[in-house]
Amino acid sequence: MQSHKINVVIVDDHPIVIEGLKMMLKNQSFLHISESFTSASEIIQYVKSNAVDIILLDITLPDANGIELCKEIKKISPDTSVIMFSNRSERSIIMQCIQNGASGYLLKNTSIEELIECIKGTLSGNIVFCNETKQIISKPSQSELSLPRLTKREKQILRLVAQGKTSSIIAEELYLSPLTVDTHRKNLLQKFQAKNSTELITIALQQNMIDE
Repeated sequence: MQSHKINVVIVDDHPIVIEGLKMMLKNQSFLHISESFTSASEIIQYVKSNAVDIILLDITLPDANGIELCKEIKKISPDTSVIMFSNRSERSIIMQCIQNGASGYLLKNTSIEELIECIKGTLSGNIVFCNETKQIISKPSQSELSLPRLTKREKQILRLVAQGKTSSIIAEELYLSPLTVDTHRKNLLQKFQAKNSTELITIALQQNMIDE
């Protein structure tokens, strides 16, 4: 784990939730709760002038929609990981959050053990979900049930993209030109109707289209 303490900020419009999270996380030696806020305007101002490793963000705030707020935070501070922490369990909302740059989605009935595990997963660069959220996103809507057909080469590239490899590294491994790899990546985005690589990987994982 990192030698320095991970800087965590909590954003929730219920002070009792903030206090509960602080209590649950206070004994974690690798974490430091630096601040807590109850509104979107406060966290936006804070990330403009302060480095934050992780934000635990509620979806329902008095002055903003947390889904859009996540997107705004990522624009201001791309290196900050945003973990959504909400009572909302609709699959479409969970997927919207991931599309807007969230690094994970936890329900508020998540256990402390799951919460800690997910925070650690985020630090490793993973997109994290509590067990209940995993069950929700594993049930695709009717429109998602028709799986895209992939060529053997597209399957190879999809697997390597999921491993976080760049086009140049993939090109080197598969003896292709980076331009060819980029073309395959664009085709994959179109086939999965994904806006970016993160969304592509999330959808492909949901549909069990990435080999272990």
